[in-house]
Amino acid sequence: MPEPTSHSTRSKILIAAATMLGEKPTSRLSVRAVAARAGVSVGSLRHFFPTQQELIDTVVAALYDLDIPDDPMHDSSVPPAERLVACLQLLLSHVGTGDRARQYVRALHDAYIAAPPSEDATHAFLALERLNLHQITRWLCVLRDERALAADDLDAAARFLSTVVNGLAFERALPGDLSRLPFEAMTLRIAVDSIMRGDNAHTEQP
Repeated sequence: MPEPTSHSTRSKILIAAATMLGEKPTSRLSVRAVAARAGVSVGSLRHFFPTQQELIDTVVAALYDLDIPDDPMHDSSVPPAERLVACLQLLLSHVGTGDRARQYVRALHDAYIAAPPSEDATHAFLALERLNLHQITRWLCVLRDERALAADDLDAAARFLSTVVNGLAFERALPGDLSRLPFEAMTLRIAVDSIMRGDNAHTEQP
């Protein structure tokens, strides 16, 4: 069997880290955990990524250019506002409902709220937050190019929508989460309507 190349080792590390984030967005990507997942030594990982911060930054930068499979924003046959609502629902789908949502919120609490987070943990959280905002901004750029947006400041609009999604994600972890889902859809529609041009907005009940 041929010896693994430096390129393949680096790729294995990045794939392992990206997979861990996909499975658990609150993952702190510790050097030991990523090395174990990639099947490489800690020393090999540190050869390519001397610090956890550098590893996280590289993984997140790579994810910036990835397209979401079946991204609702690509379906131009659907009205702009409905596409944006579907995109935001896609973000919420990763949180899940019931026990899965509670595990998600608990992981956030344990990592960032229960005790002062480490510098590395804080950097990981902020990097993933930037990635989330970047994805929402990409969707808004599509709608801006279609002249469907009323909002001029895309960064502020993305931050607003992210805040709405974060609040709804937290609600999914509370008792009665399933009964809230129809109101969740309505909330997303109201949030989207607030940044759309009038002829692209909708406020129908779910």
